[in-house]
Amino acid sequence: MEQHYIQILDNLKEKIRQARQRIAYTANTQFLGVYWEIGHTISVQMSEQGWGAKVVDRLARDLKAGFPDMTGLSPRNLRYMRSFAEAYPLFLQPLAAKLENGTSVIDYLSETTDYQNNKFLQASLAKLTWYHHITLLDKVKNLDDRAFYIHKTIENGWSRDVMTYQIASQLHKRQGQAITNFDQTLPKPQSDLAREMLKNPYLLDFISANEEMQEKELEKALIDHIRKFLLELGRGFAYVGNQYRLQVEKDEFFLDLLFYNFHIHAFTVFELKVGEFKPEYAGKLNFYVNAVDAQLKGAGDNPTIGVLLCKTPNETVVRYTLQGISSPMGVADYQLPQQLKSELPSIEELEEAMESEAKNFNAKQVKSKPSD
Repeated sequence: MEQHYIQILDNLKEKIRQARQRIAYTANTQFLGVYWEIGHTISVQMSEQGWGAKVVDRLARDLKAGFPDMTGLSPRNLRYMRSFAEAYPLFLQPLAAKLENGTSVIDYLSETTDYQNNKFLQASLAKLTWYHHITLLDKVKNLDDRAFYIHKTIENGWSRDVMTYQIASQLHKRQGQAITNFDQTLPKPQSDLAREMLKNPYLLDFISANEEMQEKELEKALIDHIRKFLLELGRGFAYVGNQYRLQVEKDEFFLDLLFYNFHIHAFTVFELKVGEFKPEYAGKLNFYVNAVDAQLKGAGDNPTIGVLLCKTPNETVVRYTLQGISSPMGVADYQLPQQLKSELPSIEELEEAMESEAKNFNAKQVKSKPSD
């Protein structure tokens, strides 16, 4: 009786959660639709009737007088609406057709994983708040780059502050740019997923660093800021341990950092070097990867991946080194605060938002962890 009741309760809770999500999505879609209509009208009138700034200002005053309890009708916001309509001229058409047919936005989004595809982009717009869109219009002018951040924001559930940070860090230029041997060591689509998982460079702007920093100090700094490091690593990473002990017969070995990625279902070993890349580093990391495969990898896990973080790796030297290694490995640069652009906002300024994102991230990992 009790177990049956708990099952019914859980089912009802899930129905309520789904209904609330649909209500929130529908409300957001309606607001974006109204904003698009206003912006489209302004755009057409400016083109056909020669409307200028004074007419837009008057329209803002008149709309506000007609709807005094409605926010977002300032002249500045109306100009954003015009930019929104001009950036996405087909915004209402695919959404309207799909919603009228009763297709959920989740089903619609799942029809394609190509986030540069126009159909995906148009449907994805309704998943973001108006304030996300204002930020994207201001800071990302290239449509392909904007589509990248729309996709990543939906995928990771970023707040506007976190999205702003990722844009400032130029994530679209860093994602998937590590030097790897994944094409030779992993089957598709695992090789593509693993490559997309890595960045180059990694931005470690939350560390108070100096030129004499040693590897142990760098490792300790990353552990002290593990939530922020997880956010920089990206989707799917869960922290397993640092100086993780492995015993091979009578010998002990200690891994700098060990993570598990639930998105690709694989352990990931990070080795840290404060200097430039040396070919002999790859041999040591290869040994660690093989040891983790032998001792920790489960039946449902994919091959362990090794990642070496070092300074300004020479691409040709790295590729020659990885060419003959059968374990999947990647090499990436990292940047400390003094190397970052001055306009990049510090993570301290975003601490509250990022900690919230990290909590949500860890909760998702617990839910997605495969059962034994």
